[in-house]
Amino acid sequence: MSPKISPGTAQSLKNYFQVYGAGIVLAAIVLFVAYQFVEPAPPYTLKIATASESGAYHKFGLTYKRMLARKGIDLEVVPTSGSVENLELLREKKVDAAFVQGGVGNAHQNQEVLGLASLYLEPLWIFTRNTDAPERIADLAGMTLAVGPEGSGTRTIAKQLLADSNLDEGSVTLLPLSATDGEEALKSGTIDALFIVTQAETSIIAELVAVPDFKLMNIKRAEAYSRLHPYLTHVIIPEGVVDMVRNVPESDIHLIAPSATLVIHESLHPALIDQLMQVADTVHTTGSLLTGYGVFPNPANLDYPLSSEAERYYENGPPFLQKYLPFWAATLVDRLKVMLLPLLALIIPLAKVLPPVYTWRVRSRIYRWYEELHGLEAAAKDDESRQVSLDELDRMENEVRKVEVPLSYDQELYSLRLHIDLLRKQLREKR
Repeated sequence: MSPKISPGTAQSLKNYFQVYGAGIVLAAIVLFVAYQFVEPAPPYTLKIATASESGAYHKFGLTYKRMLARKGIDLEVVPTSGSVENLELLREKKVDAAFVQGGVGNAHQNQEVLGLASLYLEPLWIFTRNTDAPERIADLAGMTLAVGPEGSGTRTIAKQLLADSNLDEGSVTLLPLSATDGEEALKSGTIDALFIVTQAETSIIAELVAVPDFKLMNIKRAEAYSRLHPYLTHVIIPEGVVDMVRNVPESDIHLIAPSATLVIHESLHPALIDQLMQVADTVHTTGSLLTGYGVFPNPANLDYPLSSEAERYYENGPPFLQKYLPFWAATLVDRLKVMLLPLLALIIPLAKVLPPVYTWRVRSRIYRWYEELHGLEAAAKDDESRQVSLDELDRMENEVRKVEVPLSYDQELYSLRLHIDLLRKQLREKR
């Protein structure tokens, strides 16, 4: 058997619903309007274009994949022929992010692309045979050169440097060989020089500098190239840094180096940009043979406009919520914060207004009788009018007994009944 609700409790609930219900409805309307401005939830999958599966970009892509998987984000690593193809895939929105070598493409041709970070320096290494080894780029005239596959960043920078020395494809022969194939071709004498753009720490560089028949070109005008092309940095490979025992290289070598950069399509969700920045910061901050700890990632030497989210990351670090909450929770709170301000702007005044309105509404059921009570007292001037007032007081008392208010206001209701009884006694005494 269900418990019976007392009239006072029922009346209290009725008044609560009437007063506070209006506030709830108003809050719901404000929340509905604010929700229209909430950003869509971020996807939990994205694609990144790298390069050949044997290259450094692809290996970094796999590292990114493992780290993002811990956040519940599935990163698809897409092998490509190199930076040129990566930019094409970004333009067509077939991938969301890409590793791109500095100096490949430009912002005017790729307006959908935004930059996130320069990740590390990857020098241009030019290996020749020791016999009649050239000392300048211009000395390569008439030679056969391995400059990387079509679409690769190596080929792009090689053609730029050759053009600076007024060497075109009529002056030299360019073969689209990979680093591995180029090494074999240089050993066999099929080519005269091998161009490679990669980190100093890669195994193929250690192999090539250790071959007695190979000579690493010391680019004497490295500083000039860095001034002519802002995406290039003049770097020095110190004597013995590759192999201290065999003193490889035998002297300081001057090279030029573009930066490996991380770029995105402008439509990528801001929450995923923050995640990519955190991963890049973790992976690339350790430094290398050419740079110290904490130099990379940085926003320098980018060919594309810096993403606003990346700019905030460089200034303030990871978003506060993503430091302490799982990715899904942090993004949910971040998306809904747009609803918080209008809700607070509504709740604070309502919290001040609704309780007095509720109190006034309940008490008005009692206080409205006092106006009539005063009227009856003022009208009782003789015996006849006093009798009329007494009759009205009896009627009033019967009606007041039917009034229901919350239990917390019963004291005021009983005070009204006492005042009615008091006026009745005063009128009877005057008769």
